Amino acid sequence: MFDQITRHWWVLALRGAFAVLFGLVAWIWPGITVWALVVLFGAYALVDGLFSLVGAFRGVPGQSRGWLALAGVAGIVLGLAALIWPAITGLALLMLIAVWAVVTGVMEIVAAVALRREIHGEWLYALTGVVSVVFGALLFAWPVSGALAVVWLIGLFSILFGAVMIGAAFRLRRLGEESRRAGRGMGGAPAHG
Repeated sequence: MFDQITRHWWVLALRGAFAVLFGLVAWIWPGITVWALVVLFGAYALVDGLFSLVGAFRGVPGQSRGWLALAGVAGIVLGLAALIWPAITGLALLMLIAVWAVVTGVMEIVAAVALRREIHGEWLYALTGVVSVVFGALLFAWPVSGALAVVWLIGLFSILFGAVMIGAAFRLRRLGEESRRAGRGMGGAPAHG
Protein backbone atom coordinates (compact mmCIF):
# COMPACT_ATOMS: atom_id res chain seq x y z
CA MET A 1 0.00 0.00 0.00
CA PHE A 2 2.78 2.42 0.93
CA ASP A 3 4.71 1.69 -2.27
CA GLN A 4 1.65 2.31 -4.42
CA ILE A 5 0.85 5.70 -2.87
CA THR A 6 4.46 6.89 -3.04
CA ARG A 7 4.75 5.86 -6.71
CA HIS A 8 1.70 7.98 -7.55
CA TRP A 9 2.77 11.07 -5.60
CA TRP A 10 2.61 13.10 -8.81
CA VAL A 11 -1.19 12.78 -9.00
CA LEU A 12 -1.51 14.60 -5.68
CA ALA A 13 1.02 17.21 -6.86
CA LEU A 14 -0.92 17.74 -10.10
CA ARG A 15 -4.19 18.20 -8.21
CA GLY A 16 -2.44 20.73 -5.97
CA ALA A 17 -0.99 22.57 -8.96
CA PHE A 18 -4.44 22.88 -10.54
CA ALA A 19 -5.81 24.25 -7.25
CA VAL A 20 -3.03 26.84 -6.98
CA LEU A 21 -3.47 27.83 -10.63
CA PHE A 22 -7.21 28.25 -10.14
CA GLY A 23 -6.60 30.39 -7.03
CA LEU A 24 -4.02 32.57 -8.77
CA VAL A 25 -6.32 33.18 -11.73
CA ALA A 26 -9.05 34.24 -9.31
CA TRP A 27 -6.65 36.72 -7.65
CA ILE A 28 -5.01 38.05 -10.80
CA TRP A 29 -8.40 39.04 -12.22
CA PRO A 30 -10.31 40.18 -9.11
CA GLY A 31 -12.95 41.86 -11.22
CA ILE A 32 -13.82 38.53 -12.75
CA THR A 33 -17.51 38.04 -13.38
CA VAL A 34 -19.61 35.41 -11.67
CA TRP A 35 -19.95 33.70 -15.06
CA ALA A 36 -16.18 33.44 -15.44
CA LEU A 37 -15.87 32.20 -11.85
CA VAL A 38 -18.43 29.50 -12.56
CA VAL A 39 -16.55 28.42 -15.69
CA LEU A 40 -13.17 28.38 -13.89
CA PHE A 41 -14.59 26.46 -10.96
CA GLY A 42 -16.33 24.05 -13.33
CA ALA A 43 -13.07 23.28 -15.11
CA TYR A 44 -11.24 22.76 -11.81
CA ALA A 45 -13.97 20.54 -10.32
CA LEU A 46 -14.11 18.51 -13.54
CA VAL A 47 -10.35 17.85 -13.56
CA ASP A 48 -10.29 17.05 -9.83
CA GLY A 49 -13.28 14.72 -10.26
CA LEU A 50 -11.59 12.90 -13.13
CA PHE A 51 -8.47 12.33 -11.01
CA SER A 52 -10.60 11.01 -8.13
CA LEU A 53 -12.47 8.69 -10.48
CA VAL A 54 -9.21 7.35 -11.92
CA GLY A 55 -8.02 6.80 -8.35
CA ALA A 56 -11.21 4.87 -7.59
CA PHE A 57 -10.65 2.53 -10.53
CA ARG A 58 -6.95 2.02 -9.83
CA GLY A 59 -7.34 1.93 -6.07
CA VAL A 60 -5.66 4.45 -3.80
CA PRO A 61 -4.23 3.18 -0.53
CA GLY A 62 -6.03 4.49 2.52
CA GLN A 63 -9.10 5.57 0.59
CA SER A 64 -12.28 3.67 -0.06
CA ARG A 65 -12.89 3.07 -3.75
CA GLY A 66 -16.56 3.80 -3.18
CA TRP A 67 -15.92 7.18 -1.56
CA LEU A 68 -13.34 8.09 -4.20
CA ALA A 69 -15.79 7.15 -6.95
CA LEU A 70 -18.52 9.19 -5.26
CA ALA A 71 -16.22 12.21 -4.92
CA GLY A 72 -15.11 11.78 -8.53
CA VAL A 73 -18.64 11.57 -9.88
CA ALA A 74 -19.71 14.52 -7.70
CA GLY A 75 -16.78 16.61 -8.97
CA ILE A 76 -17.50 15.71 -12.59
CA VAL A 77 -21.24 16.41 -12.24
CA LEU A 78 -20.57 19.69 -10.44
CA GLY A 79 -17.97 20.68 -13.02
CA LEU A 80 -20.21 19.82 -15.97
CA ALA A 81 -23.21 21.59 -14.39
CA ALA A 82 -21.12 24.71 -13.91
CA LEU A 83 -19.89 24.58 -17.51
CA ILE A 84 -23.30 23.79 -19.04
CA TRP A 85 -25.34 26.24 -16.90
CA PRO A 86 -22.98 29.12 -16.11
CA ALA A 87 -25.92 31.39 -15.31
CA ILE A 88 -26.19 29.68 -11.90
CA THR A 89 -26.59 32.27 -9.15
CA GLY A 90 -23.67 33.28 -6.95
CA LEU A 91 -25.32 32.00 -3.78
CA ALA A 92 -26.16 28.62 -5.32
CA LEU A 93 -22.57 28.31 -6.54
CA LEU A 94 -21.29 29.30 -3.12
CA MET A 95 -23.36 26.61 -1.41
CA LEU A 96 -22.27 23.98 -3.95
CA ILE A 97 -18.64 24.91 -3.40
CA ALA A 98 -19.14 24.78 0.38
CA VAL A 99 -20.62 21.26 0.21
CA TRP A 100 -17.89 20.12 -2.14
CA ALA A 101 -15.15 21.57 0.10
CA VAL A 102 -16.53 19.88 3.23
CA VAL A 103 -16.98 16.47 1.55
CA THR A 104 -13.52 16.61 -0.05
CA GLY A 105 -11.96 17.70 3.24
CA VAL A 106 -13.58 14.91 5.25
CA MET A 107 -12.31 12.37 2.72
CA GLU A 108 -8.77 13.76 2.94
CA ILE A 109 -8.86 13.54 6.77
CA VAL A 110 -10.16 9.95 6.63
CA ALA A 111 -7.36 9.03 4.21
CA ALA A 112 -4.75 10.62 6.50
CA VAL A 113 -6.05 8.67 9.49
CA ALA A 114 -5.98 5.45 7.46
CA LEU A 115 -2.38 6.16 6.38
CA ARG A 116 -1.05 7.12 9.82
CA ARG A 117 0.48 3.65 10.32
CA GLU A 118 1.92 3.55 6.81
CA ILE A 119 3.73 6.89 6.67
CA HIS A 120 5.11 9.54 8.97
CA GLY A 121 4.07 13.11 8.38
CA GLU A 122 0.53 12.25 7.33
CA TRP A 123 -0.43 15.47 9.08
CA LEU A 124 0.09 17.35 5.79
CA TYR A 125 -2.56 15.21 4.16
CA ALA A 126 -4.85 15.74 7.17
CA LEU A 127 -4.12 19.49 7.07
CA THR A 128 -5.34 19.56 3.46
CA GLY A 129 -8.62 18.11 4.66
CA VAL A 130 -8.89 20.46 7.63
CA VAL A 131 -8.31 23.52 5.42
CA SER A 132 -11.02 22.28 3.07
CA VAL A 133 -13.56 21.60 5.85
CA VAL A 134 -12.89 24.97 7.52
CA PHE A 135 -13.30 26.77 4.21
CA GLY A 136 -16.60 24.98 3.53
CA ALA A 137 -17.88 25.73 7.03
CA LEU A 138 -16.96 29.42 6.69
CA LEU A 139 -18.85 29.61 3.40
CA PHE A 140 -21.93 28.10 5.07
CA ALA A 141 -21.65 30.42 8.08
CA TRP A 142 -21.12 33.65 6.14
CA PRO A 143 -22.51 33.41 2.63
CA VAL A 144 -20.77 36.26 0.86
CA SER A 145 -23.07 38.31 -1.31
CA GLY A 146 -20.55 40.06 -3.51
CA ALA A 147 -18.99 38.19 -6.40
CA LEU A 148 -15.62 39.87 -5.80
CA ALA A 149 -15.49 38.66 -2.18
CA VAL A 150 -16.41 35.15 -3.32
CA VAL A 151 -13.62 35.19 -5.87
CA TRP A 152 -11.05 36.30 -3.27
CA LEU A 153 -12.22 33.70 -0.73
CA ILE A 154 -12.19 30.90 -3.27
CA GLY A 155 -8.81 32.03 -4.58
CA LEU A 156 -7.33 32.01 -1.08
CA PHE A 157 -8.75 28.56 -0.33
CA SER A 158 -7.53 27.13 -3.62
CA ILE A 159 -4.00 28.44 -3.14
CA LEU A 160 -3.78 27.14 0.46
CA PHE A 161 -5.35 23.80 -0.45
CA GLY A 162 -3.11 23.36 -3.48
CA ALA A 163 0.06 24.34 -1.62
CA VAL A 164 -0.61 21.84 1.15
CA MET A 165 -1.39 19.14 -1.44
CA ILE A 166 1.86 19.83 -3.29
CA GLY A 167 3.80 19.71 0.00
CA ALA A 168 2.20 16.37 0.88
CA ALA A 169 2.95 14.99 -2.60
CA PHE A 170 6.65 15.83 -2.42
CA ARG A 171 6.84 14.40 1.09
CA LEU A 172 5.34 11.16 -0.22
CA ARG A 173 7.86 11.15 -3.06
CA ARG A 174 10.76 11.57 -0.65
CA LEU A 175 9.44 8.84 1.67
CA GLY A 176 9.07 6.48 -1.28
CA GLU A 177 12.65 7.14 -2.44
CA GLU A 178 13.97 6.59 1.11
CA SER A 179 12.00 3.36 1.39
CA ARG A 180 13.32 2.04 -1.92
CA ARG A 181 16.93 2.94 -0.97
CA ALA A 182 16.53 1.25 2.41
CA GLY A 183 15.18 -1.87 0.67
CA ARG A 184 18.22 -2.02 -1.63
CA GLY A 185 20.68 -1.28 1.18
CA MET A 186 19.46 -4.19 3.30
CA GLY A 187 20.19 -6.70 0.57
CA GLY A 188 16.57 -7.00 -0.40
CA ALA A 189 15.25 -6.88 -3.91
CA PRO A 190 14.86 -3.41 -5.32
CA ALA A 191 11.38 -2.00 -4.95
CA HIS A 192 9.37 -1.93 -8.14
CA GLY A 193 8.67 1.59 -9.32
